Amino acid sequence: MEGRTYLRNALEAKKPGLGFWCTLPGAATVSTVLSTGGFNWTLLDAEHGAISDKDYFDLSLAVTAAGASPIIRVPWNEEWMIKRALDAGAHGVMTPMCHNADDARKVVSYCKYPPIGTRGYGPMFCPPMFNVKGSVYDAQADDKLLVIVQIESRKGIENVEEIAKVPGLDVLFIGPFDLAKQMQVPFGGEEHEGAIAKTLKAAHAAGKTAAIFCSNGEIAKKRLEQGFDMVSIAVDSACLAAEMERQMSFVTGVAGNGDRSYS
Repeated sequence: MEGRTYLRNALEAKKPGLGFWCTLPGAATVSTVLSTGGFNWTLLDAEHGAISDKDYFDLSLAVTAAGASPIIRVPWNEEWMIKRALDAGAHGVMTPMCHNADDARKVVSYCKYPPIGTRGYGPMFCPPMFNVKGSVYDAQADDKLLVIVQIESRKGIENVEEIAKVPGLDVLFIGPFDLAKQMQVPFGGEEHEGAIAKTLKAAHAAGKTAAIFCSNGEIAKKRLEQGFDMVSIAVDSACLAAEMERQMSFVTGVAGNGDRSYS
């Protein structure tokens, strides 16, 4: 599996995890974006995107074929949702709204086979993603797949040091827009940035990857300079809409607002 665990390989080599948010179903779109080069992961968004589990396999296969790791964000930290994502061949699973260490331990358990966790067995569609036999996948899945939880609430920030210490958890991923809304503080303000810095520090203190959603490359570069290990640089649907607005502005003379970020 090691040859195709692109994101894990990059992070272990101390290289940045560079990805984008895929919200649109259909392998053609994700393949076209990845053909531009530079990405080592793609977030397949089944929480807020127009993606459901019927899209998981085809999208994951397209992402892997392009040399990147498909990370599936499930709608919630339900065991059956996580199982469906992993059994479709995801290189990792992301769950929203991790509020405390118990939440994180539950997610880890759902991602690992017994005796470590409770993941049900049935990975018949996973070997093609890694170009290995089923027996190899079975032996290596617990160690090679990434477990990612989102820190995006006041409770999550209050408990972030304990969350980061949970064994088997690989990545703390900040959702900055939800974080500001859940904390009811201004986006980019002192308290908001303080919460982000606290999460970064807690992740590194526990030997975990610190990641954050970024809506464009300029912000992503700033976050990498702050010490983050893994960033997104764009959202596919937002990029498409923004470019259409830009082109239309040449015709009408009316500029769009250009703000279509979310996390």
